[in-house]
Amino acid sequence: MDNKKVWFVTGASKGLGLQLVRQLVRDGHQVAATSRNTRALTEAIGSHNGWLLPLTVNLADDSSVAAAMQEAHKTFGRLDVIVNNAGYGIGGSIEELTDEETRAAFDVNVFGTLNVIRQAMPYLRQQQSGHIINISSIAGFAGATGWSVYAATKAAVNALSEVLLADVQEFNIHVTVVVPGAFRTSFLTPDSLVLARHPIDSYTAIRNSHTRYQQMSGLQAGDPDKAVTVLRQITEQANPPLYLLLGTDAFQRANQKLDTLQKAFAAEEQRTRSTDF
Repeated sequence: MDNKKVWFVTGASKGLGLQLVRQLVRDGHQVAATSRNTRALTEAIGSHNGWLLPLTVNLADDSSVAAAMQEAHKTFGRLDVIVNNAGYGIGGSIEELTDEETRAAFDVNVFGTLNVIRQAMPYLRQQQSGHIINISSIAGFAGATGWSVYAATKAAVNALSEVLLADVQEFNIHVTVVVPGAFRTSFLTPDSLVLARHPIDSYTAIRNSHTRYQQMSGLQAGDPDKAVTVLRQITEQANPPLYLLLGTDAFQRANQKLDTLQKAFAAEEQRTRSTDF
């Protein structure tokens, strides 16, 4: 992986984003990295020999994203890999989560991703090259009790990535949606996880689910360093995958979901076909 590239990484001050940026600047790649706190980002990265361009960006603001993308391109002269990593977890039932809480999650997890893609595309299209990597979650394919809104945001990322590839492949632009399971990052800490401000006591299954997930913090099976290595590997492939599952738990949950769907579709096949003219 010696081919030097210019990367644009969102949510770079923590989690997989931070680990990715650390590896990239260590190995001499040029990185435009967005964060709500660029000071914390630069302190976390340490020495970067000028390879790092820290950017404070409001991803929900299209004009803010446009300015950051323009600065990155002006600084480095091109953009090769766009990584939409920014996002956060949100827990609670649909009834418990307010409209404000729900929309805020979609603003970052979905509309932030859309804004970055929209602003990156003119540069990538002009280059006739590039790779867009959208970080989703296994929750977006096989959701769990108590995480309905989070699952909905990540399902949206999955769906938009699929069609995005069809839309941009004529420009020699690749798209990968990364679907991780549980990795040992700060994701389950208050800094990356929001729970409903007004929980309803009746939802005992959700409270139990949240407790189980929070007890996993620091014990997740996934190794972030290995995940980042795999992310870098796919950017070197001539034909990178559209979907990339990360972690044994993600692989198992995805295949269980596929099995469930196949059985459910088969069970209703007669009714399904009966609606044709």
